Amino acid sequence: MFKSIGIISKLGNAQVQDCLERLVKFLRNRSLEVIIDVTSAQQLLSSSHHELNIVADLDVLGSRCDLVIVIGGDGTLLQSARLLAKYDICLLGINLGRLGFLTDISPSDMEEYLSNILNGAFLEEDRFLIYAEVYRDNQRLSYTNALNDIVVHRWNMSHMLTFETTINGHFLNQQRADGLVVATPTGSTAYALSAGGPIIHPSLNALVLVTICPHTLTSRPIVVDGDSCIQITINFEQTGEAQLNSDGVLRQTLQPGDRITIENTNIFDLSTPNLTTIILLYGLN
Repeated sequence: MFKSIGIISKLGNAQVQDCLERLVKFLRNRSLEVIIDVTSAQQLLSSSHHELNIVADLDVLGSRCDLVIVIGGDGTLLQSARLLAKYDICLLGINLGRLGFLTDISPSDMEEYLSNILNGAFLEEDRFLIYAEVYRDNQRLSYTNALNDIVVHRWNMSHMLTFETTINGHFLNQQRADGLVVATPTGSTAYALSAGGPIIHPSLNALVLVTICPHTLTSRPIVVDGDSCIQITINFEQTGEAQLNSDGVLRQTLQPGDRITIENTNIFDLSTPNLTTIILLYGLN
């Protein structure tokens, strides 16, 4: 079923290196082609017991692999998903992080689960990403994608952020708050949950908008159709700068008047690669 396996790992400790070496050995013993990310391969350079089939960049992993195994926490898998979303590829997570919402396989059970998965015993889930563009004076500054969420929040100011939100061109509200989380069902268990949002089943085509610390008695999370176009505009009278984060990574510093457009499909620029879907695999007990 899977003939070529890519590997991506986080950096920095002996536990990751041990798991990585066990994984490479396991896959090679099954006569599978192993392609390891260049950065991850640095953790094996001091080891003399493994010869890697291929060391390559992420573009090679995306174009040649049937499956990419990610060793790390949810953050490592999120980053891998964003970078590999333009390829028709499956991701599987080995959990060396804290929560493991997305990376649910324990290193101690890795070989058992992988044997079952390589024999066809797994769950497959399609997860959509959201896509955001930032405009200033009608000029596009940047774009990004996210599997969990896009967050607009205050930065170098002690007071709250004032912004206006529209959905499909219809005015929703103007509010003062610390920011706004726009999350996918996957991201509903992340920042959106911490801010008081609902948990959404990953099979639903929906987006959730959760305001961060709103200055009002009536603000509630809102769940909208996943195909909605959400636009957030920073108030022109706002002082100080805000930030846009994608899955917790800073993507753009925002100024008064900046406009952010968020959707789960890329309709803005046909020359931009498809950044919208990823397939996650989960092992079966």
